[in-house]
Amino acid sequence: MDSADDSAPEPRHLASTVDQAMKILIVGAFGVGKTTLVESVSEIAPLRTEETITRASAGVDDLAGIEGKTSTTVAMDFGRITLNSRMALYLFGAPGQRRFWDLWEGLVTGAIGLLVVVDTRRLEDSFDVLDQLDLRGLPFAVAVNHFPDSAGHDDADLRDALDLLPETPLVHLDARSRDSSTQALIALVQYAARLKAQEKVA
Repeated sequence: MDSADDSAPEPRHLASTVDQAMKILIVGAFGVGKTTLVESVSEIAPLRTEETITRASAGVDDLAGIEGKTSTTVAMDFGRITLNSRMALYLFGAPGQRRFWDLWEGLVTGAIGLLVVVDTRRLEDSFDVLDQLDLRGLPFAVAVNHFPDSAGHDDADLRDALDLLPETPLVHLDARSRDSSTQALIALVQYAARLKAQEKVA
């Protein structure tokens, strides 16, 4: 994806006032924009483990609809964003191809929740991803990444297609935009916090 208007933040050290750090795992199908999201919001130079897509992946990675994609994450992306003077998020982007899903087991450890990025041009690719989340029992929010050629869809139709519970957050973003990507992460943090508060009351 081309760069959005939001300027990238300068590299910075974690503020001494931060006393709460949380881990979020960003998942989604192949090519939905996970790496772009981590890059757009990270206040430090993000760690990337991307490799060039070669002919060896032909017939393994489906490039239909994303023919311009030339690289792919093979281990993880890592970044950090400070939400306020006391709270920071550590972001781990997981590879989307099914053959790398075993890596999710290690990456999900310690996470407060998962942000699931979806591409409505290839919505069916997200079904198996969401099935995987049901096995992990962690809070998750769904972020619809808008590409230039994405068709418009009503939220109700998206919820129905993805079989989401009414309380599951569904947000829209441009993964190139720091502002909209940050708002998606905040929606997940707030949802996870509400669930945790409800557990304490119960």
